[in-house]
Amino acid sequence: MSYKLSILDQSPILPETTAADALQKSVYLAQKAEEWGYTRFWVSEHHNTDQLAGCSPEVLISSLLARTSKIRVGSGGVMLQHYSPYKVAENFHVLSTLEPGRVDLGIGKAPGGLPLSTKALQYGTVNDGKDFEDRLTFLQKIIENSVDGDHPLAGIQATPIPPEKPEIFLLGASAKSAKLAADLGVSFVFALFFNSDFDALKEAAQVYRQGYPDGRFLLSVSVVAAPTKIEAEQLAGDQKIIKVHLQSGRTVNVQSIEKAYEFVEQAGESFEIEEFDPKVIAGTPEYVKGILNQLKREYGVDEFILHTPIQMDAERIRSFQLLSPLNTSDEGIKAIEHEEFVVK
Repeated sequence: MSYKLSILDQSPILPETTAADALQKSVYLAQKAEEWGYTRFWVSEHHNTDQLAGCSPEVLISSLLARTSKIRVGSGGVMLQHYSPYKVAENFHVLSTLEPGRVDLGIGKAPGGLPLSTKALQYGTVNDGKDFEDRLTFLQKIIENSVDGDHPLAGIQATPIPPEKPEIFLLGASAKSAKLAADLGVSFVFALFFNSDFDALKEAAQVYRQGYPDGRFLLSVSVVAAPTKIEAEQLAGDQKIIKVHLQSGRTVNVQSIEKAYEFVEQAGESFEIEEFDPKVIAGTPEYVKGILNQLKREYGVDEFILHTPIQMDAERIRSFQLLSPLNTSDEGIKAIEHEEFVVK
């Protein structure tokens, strides 16, 4: 296989389960991901929701690192607009000191919740959420221990200094984010699972490769694998991406029409709501991997981060197992490679 496979887990609270169940399932899935040969296991950050249990990736990462031994573990991602870059660096330096060489620091630009949770996270701070690039640049300098001598915080260090620094990834879904990652010389992850615009993907891939030819371009995709294509498509179901466009120029994705109206009510702005189908790659393991091969060739993908947004626990776990890097069928994959990418 000419690319790596990893997992993004949002710690979903499935029907008839609790947040405690969801977090324990994340631990279990990380352990199985290590067993199945995945490269990294990332956890997300979402706030004030009864559907996802992962609100503090740093805390969950520490537990996952303690319960695994080889797989890289990281954030997908820390929502930096809310936090002090210095404190984020300290947190990940502690993690990297505990488990050198196994910690990824994925950074996201989204708020990770509705306006009320954003206000709560930023309560008591001087923050308008508009200085993301400055925050990310400063975070990188702290991690690299290279804060400029003329900076107001010259001489600052995020201790402890780990034996091996955490690796920084920028998560995004636009050419603008890709350019920022290239300019900073960090790995870039395009979130196709939440922005299913292939024109945006093509532009982002080109911008990143032109700006940082030696960088790593990762693609986060929604996938569902099952023994048959019919079952996989049934599991994928009739999912939707809901995009809210605010008058201020902000655009956010939410999980349902109800959440969209809740968002705009809290935001207090004029808005437009757009609904469209996500690109879910659903099929047999051979079909899914054949499509991944197509995407790798077309966009120069170095690694795929797999996201499986289904509400059935056993089938979700099985999907990751079927797509395991240790579970391949090259002949079957080659036979599928030229089949049209059909999405559900």
